[in-house]
Amino acid sequence: MTKILLTGFVPFLEYKMNPTMQIVENLNGEKMDGYEIVGRILSVDFQQSALQLKQYIAEIKPQIIISLGLAGGRFKITPERIAINIKDGEEDNNGYTPVDESIYNNGADAYITNLPIRNMVNRLCKEGYPAEISNTAGTYLCNNIMYEGLVYAKQHEGVRAGFIHIPASFDLAIQHGKIPGWNIQDLITSIRLCIEETLRATND
Repeated sequence: MTKILLTGFVPFLEYKMNPTMQIVENLNGEKMDGYEIVGRILSVDFQQSALQLKQYIAEIKPQIIISLGLAGGRFKITPERIAINIKDGEEDNNGYTPVDESIYNNGADAYITNLPIRNMVNRLCKEGYPAEISNTAGTYLCNNIMYEGLVYAKQHEGVRAGFIHIPASFDLAIQHGKIPGWNIQDLITSIRLCIEETLRATND
């Protein structure tokens, strides 16, 4: 069966949980239109997470790679349009703090996703889930993983890859105290709808 690699992250920075883990664990093993979702969790570590993603890709050989990240403070589902060849930001969970570093020394400045992000946003809004395209995945782990996935997609014809940022879950928003939150089931449903739109575009 053709595989979809769906990734999330462990908790990071000041956040005590990460709803991307819950989504990935919930959807892991689900079958949709001849595809099987294979869920994997990444470390919040620049070097380790990139290696983990590559190992999962080599193991699973996915046709579609969708990575999820928490954007605490956003209140919409935001599929990302672009990943840039930069690592910069707060320290990761192992204390590494990159400053103005390239992901690949001789890599492209940026890659555009080939996921059907406009279709995703239109479908989500039609179904009552606030969504919009984001034109910046930042320069932290999320951008780093999106870039790595797109490097693979560029090297393998027919592979789709991209990244979706999600708001916090209610539980995380309550613990944090200063960010909006969504019901976890709504987050799960939203990502399932995004996968449906990806399969529709892939199979057309």
